[in-house]
Amino acid sequence: MPVTDRYRPDPRHADLDDRFYDRVEAARFPQHTLRFRNDRAAARVGLDGLSDDEWITHFGRFEPLPDNLPQPLALRYHGHQFRSYNPDLGDGRGFLFAQVREDGAPDGRLLDLGTKGSGTTPWSRSGDGRLTLKGGVRELLATELLQALGVATSRTFSLIETGEKLWRGDEPSPTRSSVLVRLQHSHIRIGSFQRQAFLRDADALAALMDHVIGLHMPDLAAIDDRLDRTAAFVQRVAENCARTVAQWMAAGFVHGVLNTDNILVTGESFDYGPWRFLPTHDPEFTAAYFDHGGLYAYGRQPDTLMWNLTRLAETLLPLSNRDRLIPALETFPPAFSLALGEAVTRRLGVQPTTPEDDDALVLALFEAMGRTQIPFERPFFDWYGGPASEFRALERSPHAALYAGEPFARFRDLIAGRRPRDGVDLDHPYFADPEPCTLLIDEVEALWAPIASADDWSPLHAKVAAIRRMGEALGNG
Repeated sequence: MPVTDRYRPDPRHADLDDRFYDRVEAARFPQHTLRFRNDRAAARVGLDGLSDDEWITHFGRFEPLPDNLPQPLALRYHGHQFRSYNPDLGDGRGFLFAQVREDGAPDGRLLDLGTKGSGTTPWSRSGDGRLTLKGGVRELLATELLQALGVATSRTFSLIETGEKLWRGDEPSPTRSSVLVRLQHSHIRIGSFQRQAFLRDADALAALMDHVIGLHMPDLAAIDDRLDRTAAFVQRVAENCARTVAQWMAAGFVHGVLNTDNILVTGESFDYGPWRFLPTHDPEFTAAYFDHGGLYAYGRQPDTLMWNLTRLAETLLPLSNRDRLIPALETFPPAFSLALGEAVTRRLGVQPTTPEDDDALVLALFEAMGRTQIPFERPFFDWYGGPASEFRALERSPHAALYAGEPFARFRDLIAGRRPRDGVDLDHPYFADPEPCTLLIDEVEALWAPIASADDWSPLHAKVAAIRRMGEALGNG
């Protein structure tokens, strides 16, 4: 197998014992048609040299990668689903396939290759363990756009059509099947800790926390006192989650299913089901058709993450105490505020200043967007670079009259003194486009339609290229 010298296997999840996972076998699929391979992501882990046949061997048939996990691991966890506790969860249609070190990263950080749609496991709960092809396409699109917008997200590594007919209640059926592979920093969730707390296994809680710290937060390992180390761990997870939810808010992204089993302790965004991008700024916008009460609406996402983090802290009471854990949790709101200022100023391509001034800029922008109902992505496109783009916004944009009006007056005043961020390139051809690159639900359906009707993948590939071009323009390539 032509792995490069950049391929560095490091299957560390196996350091844990079978309290945390089950060894499983992948499904045998009737066909393997490669629909997407992410060579940009593969280059990060030394797997870009695989031929398509070799790619399918490892990411469709799941023959082990060299010196990696000899058998896939279906991870065990519990979780609150729409705030109802479910002790019957776990990887029901996915598994951890391999772990590798990132090439070129200063710390050579550990990355997981995990699956979606790879077959049944002990946690499938009467499901078929499969993923629809449309579901795979939707996740591919979500991860590509989120990466381009600078959101900490999993990457869609591979998508292979598998030749089965699936029956689903939320899609026209029978529908086509697929198996997806993700690349991300961890698969350990808040729900992973909830399971061990439910089982009253304090030793397992400590082992899992120390495992995460050793791999993803090594600076915390120097804290000798167990109570303090646990509090520091909760604080770090809170900071990780604050960063990512702030990036969602700046991107106008609604995850849709923010259950505790979908929240990684590394904070990285993953597992995209009924996601949406906002058409316009609307705090009550929901992504999931079954979220009738708007629990996971766009504007409630920060509060939801705080609620989920509180559940994490509860699980760790056997290792610490309330006097230490409550202050750790209370770091989330200010961390979120700082992260939102950073995310919005980054999306606008301007330098951050003081937290107070950044907060004021964010508030002024979102208030103006809400009052005018301007398309969500448009101000970030028209005003990218701040005053350096004032002519584009106030003269060339089709929304120039809105920008010149009273709702945007406060925003105009606050952005007037901002300098462009280092590296902002307003000469990139993307900024001469008549419209920003977007991915609203109607666009997703329009990309799926030719695949469903004529097996025509060219619009999808063109869209991925357009998204990556935007990411390059924004410095997130």
